[in-house]
Amino acid sequence: MAARTRNAKKAGPEGAPSFELRPLRPRFARPDHLGLRAAEYAILARLDTPAKIQAFLNAIPINHEIGGETVLSVREVLRQRRAHCIEGAMVAAAALWIHGEPPLVLHLDCDISDYPHVITLFRRSGAWGAISKTNGAPLRYRDPIYRTLRELALSYFHEYSNRRGHKTLRSYSLPFDLRRIDPSEWVTASKSCWSTHDRLAALRHYPLISKRQERLLAKRDKFERKASRLVEYPRPAKVEA
Repeated sequence: MAARTRNAKKAGPEGAPSFELRPLRPRFARPDHLGLRAAEYAILARLDTPAKIQAFLNAIPINHEIGGETVLSVREVLRQRRAHCIEGAMVAAAALWIHGEPPLVLHLDCDISDYPHVITLFRRSGAWGAISKTNGAPLRYRDPIYRTLRELALSYFHEYSNRRGHKTLRSYSLPFDLRRIDPSEWVTASKSCWSTHDRLAALRHYPLISKRQERLLAKRDKFERKASRLVEYPRPAKVEA
């Protein structure tokens, strides 16, 4: 996720930011609900299963944020053909909404030494699964087999680590339904969607481990750290002027 979140501090209940929320919109998102052009809408309409959405996100190169930190809207991801986690999560949420599923996203927060992550949720037969855009292998798609959101979040725990091998995942948020905010904020915005990012970071989060358990965590070993450096889309080499 964007580096801006690395040093973000959680506000307490009294100091939490206040955001306006809209009534839930219709179950199925039509082009006029999202504000997308016909060609843009058609791309997402073809993604009628979570697996197809995940495959589409995997095929989009990672957003290395070469020109600076971004939170690209759905339209900008489709136009620029690049995305990192929250950007991919919004694309997945829009595709689910088009097909009558709630566009739910979940924020995973971590130790200050690492970066938070955002995933898109879906349910099948009462069990949770997740769609996830990431450049490495571990933090990707989750099959819909998890009975609770806590179980789902914990499935990311072991591999969620910083470069020194410390396991850094600490908490998960309540699900957030993106129908509660205007699509102009996250679907069609031409500028980075920092307000959407800030909404998710400010959600109530639930701890995954205690302070005592945190002290007992073992570092990932040398082989695991080496494996974690494998990426799908390497950062491009600097071009000499």
